[in-house]
Amino acid sequence: MDCMKPKYQIIIDDIKSNILSGTHKAGEQIPSEAALQHTYKVSRQTVRKAILALANEGFLRSEKGSGTYVSNQYRSRPNGKSANRTIGVITTYISDYIFPSIIRGIESRLNEDSYSLLLASTNNDVTQEKKALETMLSNGVDGLIVEPTRSNRYNPNIAYYLMFQEQEIPLVMINAYYEEMDVPFFCLDDVQSSYLATNELIANGHTRIGLIAKMDDLQGKYRMKGFIKALGEAKLPFDPEHVLSFDTATKPNLSANLETFLSDHLHELTALVCYNDEVGLEVVHVCRRLEIAIPAELSIIAQDNSYIAKNANIQLATLTHPQEQMGRDAADWIIKRLQGKKDLPTSTYYEPVLIEGETIQSIRTE
Repeated sequence: MDCMKPKYQIIIDDIKSNILSGTHKAGEQIPSEAALQHTYKVSRQTVRKAILALANEGFLRSEKGSGTYVSNQYRSRPNGKSANRTIGVITTYISDYIFPSIIRGIESRLNEDSYSLLLASTNNDVTQEKKALETMLSNGVDGLIVEPTRSNRYNPNIAYYLMFQEQEIPLVMINAYYEEMDVPFFCLDDVQSSYLATNELIANGHTRIGLIAKMDDLQGKYRMKGFIKALGEAKLPFDPEHVLSFDTATKPNLSANLETFLSDHLHELTALVCYNDEVGLEVVHVCRRLEIAIPAELSIIAQDNSYIAKNANIQLATLTHPQEQMGRDAADWIIKRLQGKKDLPTSTYYEPVLIEGETIQSIRTE
């Protein structure tokens, strides 16, 4: 129980979550006041305050002598659409990395058909994702564009996504998807991205190649797959000791872990494939601290061709990401579905293109 919230607010939040996730369905009776008193160890007055607040929001209705029931009002939308035509967008981050470009693409397409945008971010945290989904359901959005949170892990919020499908609210995912769900998506071909990155190093004579991989997102899983595929085709060994993995929780320690990794393995490696541009530039910074020359002592290639790569004081070799086009296409998909079009793609992959830089040195022997 959250000690920072008033007790009645905890009851409100829990009941609202149960309604929005479908645990309590429309027309269904919620537990009695006495049962709620027992569960939350509160007075009857506190329970009644919570129920009254939920009734005022349209989530509950009370019938004298019978009990309290889930109302339909919270999801009532004229003709199945919100009055102000709103599309919800949930991304892991808003102001960082490639996300401003993706959001700009979404917004430009929505503006063409006079849709509003309701934006939320999860910081790649499933608890914040739950709150964002509840906000979208409470506001009665007409459609939803989602970048999944920690997409390579089991997601506890699947019930909320199923609620959107049950209510026939168009839903599409970008950058990744939840493998346990059948949802249309727009993604970079992440396997191909890392495959091309690794092959670029191999083409320049590198045979001892390491990988910096993020493993709680689906992109990281597929980018590792592309790395392994390229090594296999070149008949080069895959050495797990030459992979430094991290996730959202350990990302703050990446710089220190890179120092240890490079100190331990630099003598065994000539090149690194990096999860993305952000990681690639972190490798550059660590190499400068350790006085490792790039690319003379270590070649690196990143992925995504983000604005931070374009504005860095070193020209990273990297692979493209569709960014703004992906956002625009996802918004166009939602609008067309709301217009009644049925024959829309269920999966769209964008092909990456190599962007040459100054962080790869050829070590081919003639």
